[in-house]
Order: sequence, then structure tokens, then C-alpha cells
Amino acid sequence: MSINEVVIRRADGSDASAVAEVWLRSYAAALPTVRRAHTDEQVRDWFRHVVVPSCGTWVAAAEGSVVGMMVLDDDHLDQLYLDPPWRGRGIGDRFVALAKELRPGGLELWTFQVNGPARRFYGRHGFVEVERTDGRDNEEREPDVRCVWRPV
Repeated sequence: MSINEVVIRRADGSDASAVAEVWLRSYAAALPTVRRAHTDEQVRDWFRHVVVPSCGTWVAAAEGSVVGMMVLDDDHLDQLYLDPPWRGRGIGDRFVALAKELRPGGLELWTFQVNGPARRFYGRHGFVEVERTDGRDNEEREPDVRCVWRPV
């Protein structure tokens, strides 16, 4: 399937379960050493009752299935996860381009320090690391880093 056949669109309530499943699979693959603060069912409920209904949630759909998701909360790129088989196909690039288009004044995000691939990905898209923490303020208690993108 060509990257051009992947449709990025705003999520609706019917996407909540698929969005949660993408998040769960991606988190497990990308962050196997990071303790999850919530059970699978709590994550599913959070996407169903909080994230999809009240946040700017976008999905990448291919062949009738959700293969990626992004959440924009004000100027925060709050979540960007791809189903593991769909990584490296340009979908993340398209999500970041959309986020920049929707938030032309700038964006910020947090990622875990151990997530080197994500830190490199965001760096390629102009995000700069501006703060590191020991993780005491996140639910996972995992050292993290705040990254910021500002237009030139």
C-alpha cells in the first residue's frame, strides 16, 4: 500500500477503540522497559471517554483500519503512536506536518529519555530539547524530556 493511500482524518467516537489498540501495541513495542501506569482497560476507557471525545484526535487509516493516531491538546503534541508494522512509512511525518499546520505558532511535547527513536524523529522535524526531568512528575516515574518546535 502506498503512503498516499493512507488517509489522515479527524477521529470520531467510533474510532476510540481502534485508537486505544494502536496506542497499546505501539507503547508495548516502543517502550518495553517503561512501566505503564494504567491497565489496558483503563487505557481503553481513557481513549473512549476522555481523549477522543474532548481532545483533537486524528487517525491514519489504511485498508479500513486505524494504523496511527495523534492527539493535539492546545499547543501540545500529546500523543503520536503508529501501529508497529506501519512505522517508517512516512505517516509520522504527515502527522507532524499536520500538527504544525494546525498550530503554526509552535508546538511542544514530552517523550521519555529512553525513547531514542522518538527523540531523533522529533529532532529531524525541528523540535529542540529544552528540559529534562527525573520522571517524578509523570505517572510512569520515567525520566522524560520536553521538546519544543517554533517556526522560523
